[in-house]
Amino acid sequence: MSRVCELTGKGPMSGNKVSHANNKTRRRFLPNLNDVSLTSEKTGRSYSLRISAAALRSVDHRGGLDAFLAKARDVELSARALKIKKEISEAGDSAAHLSV
Repeated sequence: MSRVCELTGKGPMSGNKVSHANNKTRRRFLPNLNDVSLTSEKTGRSYSLRISAAALRSVDHRGGLDAFLAKARDVELSARALKIKKEISEAGDSAAHLSV
């Protein structure tokens, strides 16, 4: 399983571990990934994703999974997230046709 956020594309970074004696050795900074279940209001389904804690705060800030995916760029999203985005947009389109 790759260590990449499915919504933001945030992955491992590299840098230096610096000792008290100022010795520098390479290390990896891993994103804080969590397995969460997010519910879509338009489809009524729950989706399990592996996202970073920062992405979870962003989803909450934007008003839910539907609003986050509507505003997100396709380049940053994983293949699963793109599929979810398509399902949500299709559900929104069909609901709009029914209300007219």
